[in-house]
Amino acid sequence: MKPELSLFYSLEVAERAVRFPPKARRLLLIGIDALLLPLAVWLSFWLRLAHPFHPNFQSAGLWLLPAVLLVGLPLYAFTGQYKGLTRYVGSRVVYRLAGRNGLFVLLLAATGLMLRLPMPPRSSWILLWLLLTGFTGVVRFALRDLLLSLRSVSQRQMMRVAIYGAGEAGAQLAAALRLAGNHQIITFLDDAPSLWRRTINDIPIRPPQVLSEIQDQVDQVLLAIPSLPRSERRRIVAELQRQAIPVLQIPSVDDLTSGRARIDALRPVAIEDLLGRDPVPPVPELLGPGLRDVVVCVTGAGGSIGSELCRQILQLSPRVLILLESSEPSLYAVETELRQQLPASVELFPVLGSAADPALVQRTFAGHGVQTVFHAAAYKHVPLVEANPLAGLANNMGSTRVVCQAAVASGVTELVLNSTDKAVRPTNVMGASKRLAELVVQASALELSQIPQSAGQPRTRFAMVRFGNVLGSSGSVVPLFRKQIAAGGPITLTHPEIIRYFMTIPEAAQLVLQAATLAEGGDVFLLDMGEPVRIKDLAEQMVRLSGLSLRNAHNPNGDIEIVCTGLRPGEKLYEELLIEAESQTTDHPLIFRATERSIHPRDLWPRLDQLEEALKIQNKEKSLEILSELVPEWKKAQ
Repeated sequence: MKPELSLFYSLEVAERAVRFPPKARRLLLIGIDALLLPLAVWLSFWLRLAHPFHPNFQSAGLWLLPAVLLVGLPLYAFTGQYKGLTRYVGSRVVYRLAGRNGLFVLLLAATGLMLRLPMPPRSSWILLWLLLTGFTGVVRFALRDLLLSLRSVSQRQMMRVAIYGAGEAGAQLAAALRLAGNHQIITFLDDAPSLWRRTINDIPIRPPQVLSEIQDQVDQVLLAIPSLPRSERRRIVAELQRQAIPVLQIPSVDDLTSGRARIDALRPVAIEDLLGRDPVPPVPELLGPGLRDVVVCVTGAGGSIGSELCRQILQLSPRVLILLESSEPSLYAVETELRQQLPASVELFPVLGSAADPALVQRTFAGHGVQTVFHAAAYKHVPLVEANPLAGLANNMGSTRVVCQAAVASGVTELVLNSTDKAVRPTNVMGASKRLAELVVQASALELSQIPQSAGQPRTRFAMVRFGNVLGSSGSVVPLFRKQIAAGGPITLTHPEIIRYFMTIPEAAQLVLQAATLAEGGDVFLLDMGEPVRIKDLAEQMVRLSGLSLRNAHNPNGDIEIVCTGLRPGEKLYEELLIEAESQTTDHPLIFRATERSIHPRDLWPRLDQLEEALKIQNKEKSLEILSELVPEWKKAQ
């Protein structure tokens, strides 16, 4: 027979065996037990008396052989021996078999004593129990392995994988993949020398360096160390990528412990998982108490940062959460999502409108008794604001002034402005408008501090938080690069040497929430961002994580090309987080406070009135002239 026909018939046989009806499988197990029970009785006599047909067996065996069938099979059926799925048999089955067979042997012995029947030697009862447990256990494990192997054969195409990590997660992943039947585990890889040359279920554990020798035998590497620090994950993935083998990883510890994902829910390694530093954990004391049973308003609630703020605020049990958003689709999306996880003790109010509308903001704050405001509403896309500077100024500065005025008038306890590192020595209108928004917050704090506080009258605490680039947010390079890779390239990069600081969306939201607790008045808070990342390196790594290759002079047949288009108007090669102030430590080891240069309210407010008049009549020249006077760092960069 030809090899192709032999393979075809073996696959057909495997598929039929896997599809064997459940009732037929139970009958098969009952038939096997019907053979094993008498066999165990006979062997127990033989082993104990050293003779296959000892006279004692001929007398006691006459009633024991039929009794084991009449008592054993009904007992097995009644106690659930035939209800379990054979392919999922595990160690617990052995313990249940041992208990079930112990009960069975006791029933047989009691029957013989009560009926005064010929009895075998007492030690043969122990042998009978051991033999029954061994036989029934071995048969079930053998059938399980046979079913799994037949299922694997019926899959026709198995993925050959190496599991990186020989710890508990790696062992659990191997067990899950074995049950799934569509992966063949070639080896475990681990950095610990103490594990090398050992095995897990007969699968060898080897050092990662051997991957270069067996890369032709491996289709994928599965990273199974959920608690691995990002710095280590980055190193490991970089080493694996040199072998040009796709890398998948198991879910995070949080996803596994919360039940949101299974151990075998494999996913590609995301660039967020390879951020150049480990995420900064929040200090619990700075998160929870300040927002419990409080009325909170988030402006720009439908944006990437605003929506994440809302998700995390819900977990801190506020009394009321108000979503202020000017985009109807964004407001609908975030409200729908939040209502699915809304605690019974929290009220949710969506407000459709602009944060630059004084009447709407004042009515919202006063009508709901707002106590804490997170101002995340802003235009932040540098090229769009550069092309539409008046809209950027009106929204970023105007909304901040309106929100600050309404907060003071309504007795809001604290207000936190989401700012950006582009506000530091800005070279574009967006950054300058955000710096102007910071000046509004600083002037509001200074003006309020000079007014005598009435007894029992709350005073608004103002604070600002500066972010680096937020991975995955609207306007971030990461989603842009993902779309360009999905389209087959090229990836457009403004400059090969451009660098940026990065943080994740949850980190950004946690920083804002903690700043609300740390705020004293007019503070600027920033996060220790670690080392900056070169955007070109980020793009190259995203290409490799997608399982593709770079097209360049060294590899003209690669998949994705990176094209440098030149710096955009107002774009800098690098960003900063401080202008001229020195940072101070806070209660969080990696969050710092600064108090920077500000403009006195008596000087700032008249100029902002003039700016608003110029914006109303769309006087671009006058508007930008006032902006350059108020933010001289931007003027110098023009």
